[in-house]
Amino acid sequence: MNPNDIINNLESKHPGEKEYLQAVHEVLESIETIYNENPMYKAAQIIERLVEPDRILTFRVSWVDDLGKVHVNLGYRVQFNNAIGPYKGGLRLHPSVNLSILKFLGFEQIFKNALTTLPMGGAKGGSDFNPKGKSDNEIMRFCQAFMLELWRIIGPNTDVPAGDIGTGGREIGYLYGMYKKLKMENTGILTGKGLNWGGSLIRPEATGFGATYFMNEMLKKNNDTFKGKTVTVSGFGNVAWGVALKVIEMGGKIVTISGPDGYIYDEAGLDEDKIEYLLELRASNNDIVSPYAEEFPEAKFIPNKKPWEIPCDIAMPSAIQNELNGDDAKLLIANGVKYVAEVSNMGCTPEAIAEFHKNKIPFGPGKAANAGGVAVSGLEMSQNAMKLNWSNEEVDEKLHVIMKSIHEACIKYGTEDDGFVDYVKGANIAGFIKVADAMLDQGVV
Repeated sequence: MNPNDIINNLESKHPGEKEYLQAVHEVLESIETIYNENPMYKAAQIIERLVEPDRILTFRVSWVDDLGKVHVNLGYRVQFNNAIGPYKGGLRLHPSVNLSILKFLGFEQIFKNALTTLPMGGAKGGSDFNPKGKSDNEIMRFCQAFMLELWRIIGPNTDVPAGDIGTGGREIGYLYGMYKKLKMENTGILTGKGLNWGGSLIRPEATGFGATYFMNEMLKKNNDTFKGKTVTVSGFGNVAWGVALKVIEMGGKIVTISGPDGYIYDEAGLDEDKIEYLLELRASNNDIVSPYAEEFPEAKFIPNKKPWEIPCDIAMPSAIQNELNGDDAKLLIANGVKYVAEVSNMGCTPEAIAEFHKNKIPFGPGKAANAGGVAVSGLEMSQNAMKLNWSNEEVDEKLHVIMKSIHEACIKYGTEDDGFVDYVKGANIAGFIKVADAMLDQGVV
């Protein structure tokens, strides 16, 4: 297997899908040696089958706003691979959504879900619909129209969608309500549900909690802790919220958050009151962070820039794909960063990752570090199937165990001769082997 040959072939078939091709290239580079050492993988054309989705559903979503005007959006569901379990992956509602982004996310989800050790395949979906600024009734009508197209290809043992950017508890509720009406049954389809009708405790915080647990394992591997560490974070949604809560609990200090207008530098660090204010701010103003500096005058607002220029011990990008580039990485390294983990999906560009590796900075890739969200989604599926609810402590304990096992898998397959851990390589190989071996067991289907 030559990664460049496969990428060139994919590029000719899927021109312009840069995010998807980037995600595939990263995995192929990591698994090239182990793939070529196993002739059974080549004989079964595992890579050629793995890089193409099982199916893609694209559909029109027509809905009516509160003024009676008709709007048309595009909807998607990319069912990528179900070798180890039902398709599993979020529904993203954001103007940036396109097929390339959803294919990249679905491809990443295959390996992320495999790493959790739970029986879940990889998928992703969503729409270019923007819920920001819409009324509850407009969002309800959109979600109902979206589910009218989606419901035929999903189910608790087939495909279990979840939330993502733009899709929170409100949207999941409207989607579930329409699914239940169409299907005439009350099942565990969709995760991220309300706690009073099948949702799991700590699901909103799970991605951030899990990433912090993973980073804590990275620190322990280097005989280090969060105590006294300065941490920079991007974004300020549920993911950054979960990171902030756990980092503070473990003794670290979060000094940045960011939005589309710029970032906040709070040298004193976030605390519970500040986090509570951020959640209220996010709910009311389109993710703009500048009001934080008015509420807390000791903080500084830096417009139209990213937080990676602030000196820190740990950087945890938590907003969106490719938010941290090669120049950002060089600046972080010059300013003394010691550890980096992607909490967003593919949050760092290949150039950034290369800089971290060149400088022996431990780097946790998203498919490992941010697997906590889908892990708790999987736990929600289990609770729904058994018709019970676990306590906060039980879910958190299971999440902790899962993130520790993911870290151990990365160590097993990513440790180099000099002892440095290439977490990207480790995560990709561990996830690939599990999925590839399942595909071999099941024949050519």
